Amino acid sequence: MLDPKLLRSDLNTVAESLKIKRYDLDTEAFLSLERQRKDLQLAAERLQQERNTYAKSMGKLIGEAKAKGEDVEPLKAAGERIKTDSAAADAALAKVQEALDGLLHGIPNVPHSSVPAGNDEDDNVEVRRWGEPRAFEFEVKDHVDLGDALNGLDFETATKITGSRFSQMRGGLATMHRALTQFMLNTHIQEHGYEEVYVPYIVNRESLFGTGQLPKFEEDLFKLDDEREFFLIPTAEVPITNIYRNEIVDTLPIKLVSHTPCFRSEAGSYGRDTRGMIRQHQFEKVEMVQFVHPDDSWDTLEVLVGHAEAILQKLALPYRTVILCGGDLGFTAAKTYDIEVWLPSQEKYREISSCSNFTDFQARRMKARFRNAEGKPELLHTLNGSGLAVGRTLLAVMENYQQADGSIAVPEVLQPFMNGQTIIS
Repeated sequence: MLDPKLLRSDLNTVAESLKIKRYDLDTEAFLSLERQRKDLQLAAERLQQERNTYAKSMGKLIGEAKAKGEDVEPLKAAGERIKTDSAAADAALAKVQEALDGLLHGIPNVPHSSVPAGNDEDDNVEVRRWGEPRAFEFEVKDHVDLGDALNGLDFETATKITGSRFSQMRGGLATMHRALTQFMLNTHIQEHGYEEVYVPYIVNRESLFGTGQLPKFEEDLFKLDDEREFFLIPTAEVPITNIYRNEIVDTLPIKLVSHTPCFRSEAGSYGRDTRGMIRQHQFEKVEMVQFVHPDDSWDTLEVLVGHAEAILQKLALPYRTVILCGGDLGFTAAKTYDIEVWLPSQEKYREISSCSNFTDFQARRMKARFRNAEGKPELLHTLNGSGLAVGRTLLAVMENYQQADGSIAVPEVLQPFMNGQTIIS
């Protein structure tokens, strides 16, 4: 959530910045609600003060009236009237504040000045490439055909068990999927300094509000049919980041990593990438989350991207890194890098990791703070990145390491996690 003080002091600048995200801030609605809030707050404070003053003097006034033989009911009625007026003012203020909060909750984070303009993913800006796509001397197959021939990737059975956009793996591919997860976790823990955490796969509404999925993106979530309003996690970002909701930490940075399944309804993605494992309702991901001092978050973003890229480099998978343009930038992010891995069957790069700096946007929603040099609580900055999406990494390995006979060579760095296995055939 944006700082209301920023909107009050520099509304037009914020509105202009948000146009890069293709978001039109309703400045008139904000100004109208803000005027009402100010007027009602002054009225509520005045009536509260009047109520307090009258309450303190009421006993004395009633005593004096009784001593004079006067009727005390008008004095009591006056007290009740002030009390009623004060409660009505508080209720009116609460109603306007609720409307103002609703408006604030729907305003996205302000993009960093380095975010390029653009409408969609076609306007993202490439910043670097690593590795050269392999030249194949045979007809390339995609991961679906490769997996089917190996009897290791089965979408029909998964559809029978659950429905479309689910997969079942077995044999060497299931082992490689697990090996990739372990390899990613070990690299981030041992080489990049993250602490592993295990988190719930079900979260409450407050947690999803804290990281920005609610209230705007509820249709993309899997909600359990439960009166407690539980949801399956769309990403480990949600439970990890909410560890510090309503907390004040004494030491920064905090670097956490976790492996979890992720569940997404893909409500706005009908017809897109329906073949294979590119876009599924259930997939697994290794997620990196950092909580840092506000002065350090932009440098940290660059380091975080490097941590994700290191996994692809160790796997010798060609990739490119792009900055998302404003039209493709997420609701909560101030800046995002996407890392896209090369898929031979499509002859194009496809997203495998997204690394973002949210500045204090999530922290304000969660009230996640640290103690500054003066010992005072201050909002921290949050960042996260996929390190990596496991299923997409698996299919990238399958396609890039495929052999002419349909087997899959096991990358050298994965072999220790697969009991020395070198070929899946």
